[in-house]
Amino acid sequence: MTSEILENSRSTDVPFLKHQYRTPLGITHDIMQACLDAGLGGIAISRISQKANLSHSAVMYNCKRLIDAEMMRVNRIKKKYIFIITEKGIKFFHELQKFQDMMREINIRY
Repeated sequence: MTSEILENSRSTDVPFLKHQYRTPLGITHDIMQACLDAGLGGIAISRISQKANLSHSAVMYNCKRLIDAEMMRVNRIKKKYIFIITEKGIKFFHELQKFQDMMREINIRY
């Protein structure tokens, strides 16, 4: 009886999986999601950092890339930088969302 229990427990064991870190596309998705959720008024860098769970420098680096690609723009109000997603960024975000959904459906980590 004990050997039967051991065999059953072995078949249901889940192999130890290493923690899955976000890919650059996953980080981009989270940043753009935060900007999209904020709407037309934009969002401060500190809020993006909180919502995307990234350091300030990581958000700045990725936002600069998105600004260079014209997917975001930045407005400076006094000492605060406000990031706003552009129309091109919204279109890209929706395509990225479709891609992520398809990858999850076929169980591929991108």
